[in-house]
Amino acid sequence: MPTRRAVTGRSREPRARFAEELRHLRAQRGESLRQLGERLGWDWSLFGKMESGETLGGPEVVEALDQHYGTPGLLLALWELAIDDRTQFRERYRRYMELEARATSLWHFAVSVIPGLLQTPGYAREVLSAGGLKGPELEQQVQARMGRRSLLEGDDAPPFRTIVSEAVLRTPLQDVGEWQQQLSYIRDATQRGNITLHVLPFDAGLHGLVGTDMWFLRFADARTVAYSESTYRGDLIEENASVERLQRAYDALRDLALSPAESRKFVLRMLEEVPCDPSI
Repeated sequence: MPTRRAVTGRSREPRARFAEELRHLRAQRGESLRQLGERLGWDWSLFGKMESGETLGGPEVVEALDQHYGTPGLLLALWELAIDDRTQFRERYRRYMELEARATSLWHFAVSVIPGLLQTPGYAREVLSAGGLKGPELEQQVQARMGRRSLLEGDDAPPFRTIVSEAVLRTPLQDVGEWQQQLSYIRDATQRGNITLHVLPFDAGLHGLVGTDMWFLRFADARTVAYSESTYRGDLIEENASVERLQRAYDALRDLALSPAESRKFVLRMLEEVPCDPSI
């Protein structure tokens, strides 16, 4: 069957198409980036980064652009497609992302960093920078990670349980204000009915998942897969015996962790201990 010819000649890749549409609409208006920034009240450099594909921006600015250009809902729809596009994730995550989107429940253990589903933009940016990302690729991965958070939002969001090592909550960001925002986000997230947080205290000692960030995804057919993750690679584990062994280690870990109520108090104490940001 012959490949369908592109009618518009524009990109079919969601992120590129969004940026392309922004450039096209502004060109039709004959506006400069500075003029656009002045008329909408945002820094003009943000629009430049959106048009070059360095960042997708947020829904508020996209809605403002829709109103400005008289394209009700068009840009927002393209933005949502770009945010949800799994091709923006690195190759090693794509198979996992496909499974994560179908999971009916998720369990997680964080030994080193806050799980991506609960990260703020500032936290994600510093963690990804520490891993070597920079420039447009860094901003792309931050936006991609923020797009993942929608998985836990809405009435039909799957239940998510995470056990977080105490070390994770005692390793602050360099930016005090961003660290405070991250802890506040976790505090607020624990009030949602589908999110359960446990803190694993230092005095729990050694356990079966030492040194391993671990995800478990359960599906409607009762099948469960595991995904182990480090800074440099991730491994999808689907063999039943291996998954069962890891689940037993996770269950034993949960027995050592603080209860959800105690864990929430722990997060609140961490918030109280954050030093005052001199810039505030």
